[in-house]
Amino acid sequence: MRMKYVLSEVLVGLWRNVTMTIAMIITMAVSLFMLGGSGLLYQKVGDMKDLYYENVEVSIFLKTDATKEQVDALGQQLGQDPLVKDSTYVNKEQAYERFQQMYADAPDLVSAVKPDQLPESYRVKLNDPEQYKAIYDKYKTAEGIDTIVDQSKLLDKVFGVLSGFQNGALAIAIVMAVAALLLVANTIQVAAYSKRREVAVMKLVGASNWFIQAPFVLEAVVAGLFGSLLGLLALIAVKLLAAGSSMAALEGLITPISWSEIFLTFPLMAAVGGVVSAVTAWVTLRFYLRV
Repeated sequence: MRMKYVLSEVLVGLWRNVTMTIAMIITMAVSLFMLGGSGLLYQKVGDMKDLYYENVEVSIFLKTDATKEQVDALGQQLGQDPLVKDSTYVNKEQAYERFQQMYADAPDLVSAVKPDQLPESYRVKLNDPEQYKAIYDKYKTAEGIDTIVDQSKLLDKVFGVLSGFQNGALAIAIVMAVAALLLVANTIQVAAYSKRREVAVMKLVGASNWFIQAPFVLEAVVAGLFGSLLGLLALIAVKLLAAGSSMAALEGLITPISWSEIFLTFPLMAAVGGVVSAVTAWVTLRFYLRV
């Protein structure tokens, strides 16, 4: 009987302040959508870093007049270097084949370049890609070396931009979460004020604190759960829109977000929405109703 009364009061309370309830649900949905999106973004950027840095190479280009002895000595030194995971020698013919593959859609450029115009090189994979500076300092003055190019320099710039998106999404999520908490607190205060006489009567007849607070707390929890559901629908909509737009072309470059990852985000969003709403409502009632 008590549970039935509590649930009926929850429905009545949500309907009584329907405009504020809708505003609370929408604000919660936006904040949880941003939270879920930033969480997925952090995960994907981490996966991308692992994928790209695992395959990153340092290219050591040799001078055109480098002698065979210098080339062999460099190869032997790289093979014994503890920083080097693997090294591959690329002669002029192999370099030209790679050049043809890279610029296959520009035949005029390919025909203008001859194999002997491309430098020989060593393609080096490091045990720790972040140790590029150590490799550069170690080999920059070696005989026969022209330039040393590290692919991770470009990746650092790319991931710097992605990290900016991460931090921006997280900052917006925090701001929206604060707004949602304030709206939850305000909605609970209005609901408690509208039922102040009923609360006073329940206190006089000896109703427990839990019995008085439960309808208000459950109102906030229901709003938080509805907000998390809308946040999930927003993530699904973004996934569908991205799949049908020009962003789909980026799937070969970035690690795509799978449907399972999106749906696995929902329990976290629901837990955050429900728990945060419940705690906010309970704290508000402790200060407002003094129960």
